[in-house]
Amino acid sequence: MIESAIAWLLQLIAAPEVGLTSVFLISFISATLLPLGSEPAVFAVIKANPALFWATIGVATLGNTLGGVVDYWMGYRAKQAFAKERDTRWFRWLARYGAKTMLLAWLPIVGDPLCTLAGWLKLPFWPSVAYMAVGKCARYLTMTGLLLNVPDGVWHRIGQMLA
Repeated sequence: MIESAIAWLLQLIAAPEVGLTSVFLISFISATLLPLGSEPAVFAVIKANPALFWATIGVATLGNTLGGVVDYWMGYRAKQAFAKERDTRWFRWLARYGAKTMLLAWLPIVGDPLCTLAGWLKLPFWPSVAYMAVGKCARYLTMTGLLLNVPDGVWHRIGQMLA
């Protein structure tokens, strides 16, 4: 049952006619605690239609930031579950530097849990969201810029190897 639901969802978001919708959904889901990378979807849409560069970056940033907000609220509501972890260095570090630590929300592996811990610590919501958005937008601009500079021949060879 779960496998067929996942297969259906992956087919839906892979449909080319829903490019920006797919980017939003993938970016949102990847910002939660689920392991999914959104950069390949962002790159694919921009590579297929360069005119959508800023729209795709904006949609990806919005989706990823909203996913970070979900993480923030999960942490905000999960205070009792993490009560014994209060004395760890992560909590002390977040408490010391505050909402500015959300600039690091783009980092793989630790970025999404940082958003959750920020909510748990009840860091100021809107400054946290603003810093999350700046960090996530910078990530998308950097990653997409790097990937766009890879020659097309490399992508074709990778595609042939995977086929």
